[in-house]
Amino acid sequence: MESVQPTEIPRGNADHDAVDVTSWISVCPKGLWRVQRTRAHSWSRQLVSNSENASNPCPKLGSLCRVQVQFKANTDDSDGSVSDKRSEKLSDTYATEFVDTPFARCQDSVLQIPVGEWVTLRLGEGQCDVTEACLEGMRPGEKCEIQLTPVGPDVSVPQNPDGDLPLCATVELKAFTPGKESWELPTSEKWQWVKSHKERGGVRFRSGDVWGASDSYSRALKLLIPLCSLVGLVGTKGPKLEVEEQRDAITADETQQLPSVNECKIIKAELHSNLSLCQLKLNQPERAKANAAKATLLDSGATKAWYRLGQACQMLNELEEAKQAFRKLLELQPELPAAVKALKGVISREKERNAQLGLRLSKMFS
Repeated sequence: MESVQPTEIPRGNADHDAVDVTSWISVCPKGLWRVQRTRAHSWSRQLVSNSENASNPCPKLGSLCRVQVQFKANTDDSDGSVSDKRSEKLSDTYATEFVDTPFARCQDSVLQIPVGEWVTLRLGEGQCDVTEACLEGMRPGEKCEIQLTPVGPDVSVPQNPDGDLPLCATVELKAFTPGKESWELPTSEKWQWVKSHKERGGVRFRSGDVWGASDSYSRALKLLIPLCSLVGLVGTKGPKLEVEEQRDAITADETQQLPSVNECKIIKAELHSNLSLCQLKLNQPERAKANAAKATLLDSGATKAWYRLGQACQMLNELEEAKQAFRKLLELQPELPAAVKALKGVISREKERNAQLGLRLSKMFS
């Protein structure tokens, strides 16, 4: 998925009541939503800087976060301030005894988590993109206010107690367990994240959550691409010496848990192909074509990727490229009914287009 980088707008007195307004695009089951987060800090800028580097960091990948989300209409205390009472004993230490709160993703919910309840989210899993993105910059005991507005006219408005837009809610972080930045993860742990995102993407797609599936496959690719360099994938970008140094840092135990070069290429091809399918369903043919093409380059025998490449080209009215993709598919699987039908459809469409072009030319010179 294409992401939008957050933008921060500090306001107010830097030493007393600094206010940060940050905005980004989040993925929800029925589309993309613009999120605007407002945070008010009643501490000095120097204190914030110290806390970032010492006893009061923010959640990272894998952190279990104890969080509560409420619609603004359901709470009177939604000014985006820090709750001193809750943060008094939690701000200097990590929590250690949290357990994931299991709940299924819902097609009719933007916030995804039970509103008004304390739940535990594992950061990085993409269970609720809106909430996770908020938590990445929060500290224990902090509360922020968010506004959500759908991006694009095709996004249906889900459950909303007020029936108005933008949706307004508060996100409060009580405490969290330690986590890591993605580049800090051991290679074996990064590989486990890749596989879990891929599996989660399949589950979401089968349930009709195409946006969520697309997000999962994108998350997996972001972790897999740097991992590929460590297992010697051909075409790795970057200085050779740097890659060799990274390989030397892998322990013997981690090496045994890593995929082979071929397995890494196959998984990467499958992720690009699956992402292409999602983008076809979401009417994003240019992105679908790009990902399907990457999949066929990684695995020339990937029949699904060739089929999706042909579909994307057909949607873009690139009929010659579509024919080539479907013919390649028929080389791999002769007489495949779907490929035969698709190729006949493209040829018929091409003949119709040429006939219309010939008619227009004849009128021009008649």
